[in-house]
Formats: sequence, structure tokens, C-alpha cells
Amino acid sequence: MTSDKAKKHVAVLMGGFSSERPVSLATGNPCADALESAGYKVTRVDVGTDVASVLTELKPDVCFNALHGPFGEDGSIQGVLEYLGIPYTHSGVTASALAMDKRLSKIVAKAVGIPVAESKVMNRHDFTSAHPMQPPYVVKPVNEGSSFGVVIVQENQTHPPQVITSSEWKYGDEVMVERYVPGRELTCTIMGNVALAVTEIVPQGHSFYDYDSKYVAGGSKHVCPAEISPIVYQKIRRLALKAHQAIGCRGVSRSDFRYDDRFSENGEVIWLEINTQPGMTPTSLAPEMALQAGHSFEEFVSWMVEDASCRR
Repeated sequence: MTSDKAKKHVAVLMGGFSSERPVSLATGNPCADALESAGYKVTRVDVGTDVASVLTELKPDVCFNALHGPFGEDGSIQGVLEYLGIPYTHSGVTASALAMDKRLSKIVAKAVGIPVAESKVMNRHDFTSAHPMQPPYVVKPVNEGSSFGVVIVQENQTHPPQVITSSEWKYGDEVMVERYVPGRELTCTIMGNVALAVTEIVPQGHSFYDYDSKYVAGGSKHVCPAEISPIVYQKIRRLALKAHQAIGCRGVSRSDFRYDDRFSENGEVIWLEINTQPGMTPTSLAPEMALQAGHSFEEFVSWMVEDASCRR
């Protein structure tokens, strides 16, 4: 097996030019290190606008997509790789574009019976002095990841958040306003067509699972497997796989949920979104869930390379 890997040249695509560039670099480097340890020939590519010509010259056998955010996980780089005919990891053009658009992915999820929170999409400039929805609610950019731009409006807040209409806002004009679901943060990774463990995320010193609690060491505690009832545990695994398949994801994806168990053990489970490019940093969830299922980090990234293809 090692000799086959040694013959395979993997270009790890990382960096890029979205707001998630630091996350992508933090993901890409450990993946590249692990692939080298596994015996692959690895080239690290810090993606710029000349990526097509760089890859044409490089001629890798596979591209490991470690990009995050717009261009990296919205179908754009996937389209470039399809055009170049280079097999790549994770989801294809359509699923990537669908999953990145929170409005469209919720429509698909709801259509196949996955429970989602009530929401509306609106232009941020249409926020007036009146709340667009009864608080508490969440405002989030339609096309961003890593919790960039997420604002929680509390029940006692008298007016909408002013940051949404300010010049400081840099996450696009289209935002989603979504009913805030109280309770616990749960997530489940899909590997191929297998649901791995369910993890509970407990932010440490943060009001929710924001950027710092995701990527700063000690920012959150991960309980894997989650300490919830077996009925809810299996329900989340089932819904994560259903979302993965309905949206057309390939390789690895991760679905995020809220679980409100204030009134009963089986409570309310709400699907929030699907990530087609889950983080692969040292503090990331997907590698932890893979490890719980018996796959080392090296085996996990090697599996993704061997799963790579075009026309995903």
C-alpha cells in the first residue's frame, strides 16, 4: 500500500482569499503533514487567482481541498478542478454550492423531512427599528462559514443589532434571520455514507460556538460521544446522513444541530446546516469523531485522498 501512495502526488489546496484563510491554513498544513507521513508525495498550494495555471503545471494526481469559505467550498474551485480533470476530495460543484447557501440547503433539508428552524432571508439594509422576527433570533450571513458574522439577538433586546446595517459589516448584503433554538450544540460527521459519532460542543467562556471557541485551544469542550439519550443520538446520526445524501455530498461532511432538552429527554432536535469542508485543525470535530470510530488522523485524510474523483 505504501508504494502505491508514494506514486500518488497530492496537491493540498489551502489558504485562498476568503475571510476563512487562517482556518484553511490551519486545516491544510496538518493534512499535508499527515499525508506525507502516510507516504504520499505532497505539494502545498497556497491558492491564488492563478490556481488553474499552477495546477496545470504541477499535474497532481489528486487535489486535497483544504480551502474554506467562498471560492473554496461554494462550488467554484470544484468547477475549476472539474474543468482541469483533476480528481478532488469532498463534495462536488452542486452539493458544495447548495450547502454553502444556507437558504437553499434549508429548503432541501425541509423537503426531505429534516426539522429546521423558522427563518427568512432579507437584505441587511432593510433592518429598521423594528425586529424582523420575535426575539430571540439569530442573524447570519447566507454564504459564510466558521460562524463569521453570526449575531444572536436576545429576548430583552429592544431593537435589531446595529452592526448589521453598519459599514463594518463585510459579509454580504443578504442575511438569514432564524429563530433562536435554545439548548445544546450537537454535531455529527459523515464519512462516505456512514454516520460517525455524535459530539456535543460546550463553549468555554463563549455565549455560543463562535470563531474563537472553534479554533482557539480551550475555546470549547468536545464531549464525544455526546451524553444524550440513545433515541436522540441515533436520530441525529440518521438526520446527518439524510442531509448528506439529500444535498448530494460526497466524502466527508458534518451536520450541526441544536437540541432543546429543557422540557423532555427526547426534546426538540433542529438541523442548522451542513459543512462540506469540515475543519481539520488540531481542535476540529471531524477528526475527533473519526478517531472515535477507529480511524487515526493519517488514516482519515488518506481515506479522503483514495475517495477522490471528478464528477462528484
